[in-house]
Parts: sequence; structure tokens; C-alpha cells
Amino acid sequence: MISVIIPTENSERMLVPCFAALVPAVSAGVVREVVVADAGSRDDTLKVADAAGCTLIEGPADLGARLTRAAAAARAQWLLFLRPDVVLEDGWAGAVEAFIAAAERRGTVDRTAAAFRYAIDADGAAARLAEQASAIARLLSGRVRPEQGLLVHRRLYDGAGRHPDGASAARRLIGRLGRKVTLLRARAFVQARD
Repeated sequence: MISVIIPTENSERMLVPCFAALVPAVSAGVVREVVVADAGSRDDTLKVADAAGCTLIEGPADLGARLTRAAAAARAQWLLFLRPDVVLEDGWAGAVEAFIAAAERRGTVDRTAAAFRYAIDADGAAARLAEQASAIARLLSGRVRPEQGLLVHRRLYDGAGRHPDGASAARRLIGRLGRKVTLLRARAFVQARD
């Protein structure tokens, strides 16, 4: 049903929990494939991705060009762009299935996309405050954060001009989509970095 696309660069440690959250959706047939778009990692990122059965796309270093190349190689019509430091919460696949079914039933696949609710995988008031600030920013700007992932049909992705070149490619694509991006019920937890 969906192709998950994950850009990586020395992401070995983050990938294991990210992949673990995808396994139930692979087993249920929601995730058709996981495409890892790597920028030349020097750690064991590619070994981890290969062991997990991912499709590997290597280079270029430019994030936007890499994501566009990975999307072109993906086999599914629905694309889920996900950062390697994100862990989707249990049950996320059901929210994705419901969104896709509604978009296809309504004929809005070229007019709507989705993102997960932003969450930080940490305890404490600072993490909760950052989550609330993100929610307020979303209300004011109508935009989600790249950390929230992006579920988009290939038609809308192509119609929006795909990812532009550059390091801020995900943010710029989200900006182009604007209020077409709705929030799913499931959360995307950003992993704390060491």
C-alpha cells in the first residue's frame, strides 16, 4: 500500500527503533517497501538497512535530490517520507489506512496529504512544552514539521513539484503543500540524540 522513504547519513543507531516501529505494518501489508536514501554514510547504516530488507539508494549528498530519486524508485502510489530519528507509535498503520481509504473514496488523493502528531521521546516539562509550542505553530502557520513525516500520494507529490534541491527540501515541500496536510491521530516520536 505505501512506500516508506527514509533519508540517512550516519544514522545507524537511530534506524533500529525506526525500523522496529515499521515491522507490524510490513506484516499487515500496509508497508510495501522501505527505501533508504543514503548520503554516503561511514558507519553501518547501509548494513542495518540491508539486513532489514530495505531498498538502498545511494547518493547524491543533496537531500532534496536524494529524496526525489528515492520517490522515483518507490513502487507504491502512496509515499511516506520519514526521518531516521522518528519512531511511529503503536497503531500508526491503522491511522494511515483510514486516511488513505477516505482520500481514495472521496477522490482527493491529489489534494490532501497527512502527517503524524509531533511528540518528543523524552520525559519532563521541557519536552511537553516543545510539543505544545509545535501544536500552536501548526495552528498559526498551517504547516507541519518535517519530523512529523509526510504521507502523500504520488500525484500530489509530483503536482507540488517534488522535493526541491537543498538541505531544507522537506520543509520547502511542506510549505508548498500548506494546509493540504492534515494530522493523523497517531504520533511520531522524535528520538533524543546522544
